[in-house]
Amino acid sequence: AADKINLIPQDFFAELCEQIIQHLNHKIPGVNTAELCQRIQTSGIEINVGDLAKIANIISFLFSTAARNNLSTEELITTLGNAVSALPKHAVQVIRHVWNEQGKSISVSEDARNMATVGQFVDIKWKLGVAMSSDTCRSLKYPYITVTLKVADPSGQITDKSFEMTIPQFKNFFRQFKEMAAVLETV
Repeated sequence: AADKINLIPQDFFAELCEQIIQHLNHKIPGVNTAELCQRIQTSGIEINVGDLAKIANIISFLFSTAARNNLSTEELITTLGNAVSALPKHAVQVIRHVWNEQGKSISVSEDARNMATVGQFVDIKWKLGVAMSSDTCRSLKYPYITVTLKVADPSGQITDKSFEMTIPQFKNFFRQFKEMAAVLETV
């Protein structure tokens, strides 16, 4: 991973570290590695979203472990230096700065750890479509709903999950949401 970190410019790496700290502090639901990767690629650096996600997981593990062990900035950098000698100098500088500025704010309560084992809903988008025809059927005129859920998994990676529903399936889906809303009104 150190060779991939070396590819990432310091400003993008700092942004990644900042987002990870914000995620660990429950201020944002996750790190949008796909969007960040696209911006890095637009700047001319060849890196794929899978490698960036691995780096984000490593940094997230590093920060959460340091918070759990209540490490000072110098203890973290010393431990990091002993464990990984191939880490680029700019990465160590960014980690030092971010941890020094915001590391103590990471909450590591037991409730937060237990809650982190479940993904978190971020956004929902939907659209109505109609299949007009196909190569095997001349006139389908078949309506469907496409739903895209944006979900942050426990590690903080934001992913899109898409699915299609027929109109009867959508009506059932909608009815269940109305039932949930009614139950929430009683709480």
